[in-house]
Amino acid sequence: MRTNLAVAAFGAAVLLATVPLSGHHAFSAEFDIEQPLTLEGKLVKWEMINPHSWFHIDVEAEDGMISTWLVEGGSPNELIRQGVNRNTVEVGTFLAVEGYRAKDGTEKAVGRNFILENGERLFLGGSANRVSR
Repeated sequence: MRTNLAVAAFGAAVLLATVPLSGHHAFSAEFDIEQPLTLEGKLVKWEMINPHSWFHIDVEAEDGMISTWLVEGGSPNELIRQGVNRNTVEVGTFLAVEGYRAKDGTEKAVGRNFILENGERLFLGGSANRVSR
């Protein structure tokens, strides 16, 4: 009986040692608190997937070129608890997003708030709201 228990324990240890762990990044690992930004554009896609929500925003530059920014928000559950869901902001809505730029210089940011055309501010949750300047 002890042999069976030892073999089972060893097997479980080997199995757990080979399972990849999915780490969660900290704000400072990916985003730069020294690069706050406000993006203005049209919401073209909203993905509510764990562990974050992702907002795709078409932003028009001064030269007329449009680039799609990927903005990280809080988890779907966090947003829903704050009263923000797919029906709150429809795809096609023009809005501003306050947040911080990605350290790698890509068109990616973490958002703090949406600001709608009527001035309403919607909290986006997530890691940007856990940092202080």
